[in-house]
Amino acid sequence: MKHQEGFFKGVREANIYFQSWSPESDLKAILLIVHGLAEHSGRYMNIVNHFVPLGYGVYGVDHLGHGQSDGTRVYVDRFEDYTKPLKIYFDMIRLWQPHKPIFLVGHSMGGLISAVFLLDHQAELTGAVLSGAAVKVPNHITPAILFVGKVLSALIPKFGLLGLDAEGICRDPAVVQAYVSDPLVYTGKTTARLAAEMLKAMQYVMAQAAQITLPIMMVQGSADRLIDPAGSQMLYDSVSSSDKEIRIYDGFYHEVFNEPEHGHVLGDVEIWLEAHLTS
Repeated sequence: MKHQEGFFKGVREANIYFQSWSPESDLKAILLIVHGLAEHSGRYMNIVNHFVPLGYGVYGVDHLGHGQSDGTRVYVDRFEDYTKPLKIYFDMIRLWQPHKPIFLVGHSMGGLISAVFLLDHQAELTGAVLSGAAVKVPNHITPAILFVGKVLSALIPKFGLLGLDAEGICRDPAVVQAYVSDPLVYTGKTTARLAAEMLKAMQYVMAQAAQITLPIMMVQGSADRLIDPAGSQMLYDSVSSSDKEIRIYDGFYHEVFNEPEHGHVLGDVEIWLEAHLTS
């Protein structure tokens, strides 16, 4: 397995970190990881270890304000601060691998970023896999909190508004411990501006979802406490793709790729991907 890493210039000249894992033999397709809130591209080794031996290249980028990239932690001026660097990196991959199929694999906030990206660039992709996509406001976020968030976004945009319950990411205590101990994971509160920008992105995606027509797979834990599991079903019902699939895993938490039964989930994704390489 070959590992490569580096930086490119994103929005406002910020250094954006990227890395990739590739097989020593011929590459048959690319999985472009779009990671979630407060984490980074290095937390997807289960995907790397499953798919690289099968001939896939796995490419990842740390969003602005995340991981090894520049920027105030979990802060953006606007949501495009995520999608624009993703497009720059996508174009880099396309230059390196001009004829390989590329699948977007977006998790949580990365699922939301992916959905926004698809609305502009789906014709350039072979398909997408969205895991626990953050496309619906969780039920515990009240209208009052949303209102306060909008006000703070305008007045004190970097104010820490909402924390993330690490215990809710996975049923495996070792995964939770690794998460909270990871120096590249941000464990503070999400900024008011990012919360407000995510809300706008959610509303945009659900309003425009019918424009999404490429092959798409959604995987979701039924016991997800970090995002509303109903969001994945809503998005699945809203996209116009004739080729779409959703898998709800009973009792699973948020990170289905890291759950104790992650091999089963990755096997399902493998079957889906293989079918779309031969179709």
